[in-house]
Amino acid sequence: MAKVTVIDDELVSLWYHPDKKIIHHQIKQFISGQRFRDFLTTGSDLMRKHKAHKWLSDDRECPVVRPEDIDWGDAVWFPETAKLGWKYWAIVQPAKTVGQVVIKDLASRYAKAGVTSKWFTDPNDALWWLESQ
Repeated sequence: MAKVTVIDDELVSLWYHPDKKIIHHQIKQFISGQRFRDFLTTGSDLMRKHKAHKWLSDDRECPVVRPEDIDWGDAVWFPETAKLGWKYWAIVQPAKTVGQVVIKDLASRYAKAGVTSKWFTDPNDALWWLESQ
């Protein structure tokens, strides 16, 4: 079954792969604040609804995540999403070094809560890895 488009606008796309139970996003340009929070929350809602436990983040065009969004993620989004059973995170790394540093820090912290992550440069390789988990 083909992926289902949930959000597709100028900032971000969010899909759900029903046959593999994978949440998949692609950040297209800088996104922050409520728009950032809404798309991540929608992804978590998909996890809950479909009992998914895999997430593909295509963050190549994500230059940086604002500190206030990281704080919100740490306090609200990640604990709630982890409780849903999130186990595998495939990350297509940001092109900019500052974005890579932020995401690597998040991956390290999430690993302590049981989320296994792996880095990729190609979203197809990332999807293949998630499908094999």
